[in-house]
Amino acid sequence: MKTFDELFLAHPRAAHESYFEHMRFAFGFSARLFRAAAAAFIHGVVPELCETTASTTVLAMGDELRARRAVLAEGKRRAADMEACSRA
Repeated sequence: MKTFDELFLAHPRAAHESYFEHMRFAFGFSARLFRAAAAAFIHGVVPELCETTASTTVLAMGDELRARRAVLAEGKRRAADMEACSRA
């Protein structure tokens, strides 16, 4: 069974964020996805409306995610290095 730290703190720490900073980002990201989904739905019903809103939003969010994943990968690598050093 995973520990409290593994469930709630390790991932935000690797992303260089506190738990609440990470929560705020995730909730904001979710809100942007909902808006993009609503724009895509509206565009499906009335093609003249929201022509590029969803795609522009999703592409921008993809760029942000790639940058954040690079930070997260570096954080995980550093944590693994530190753990390996502590065992040595």
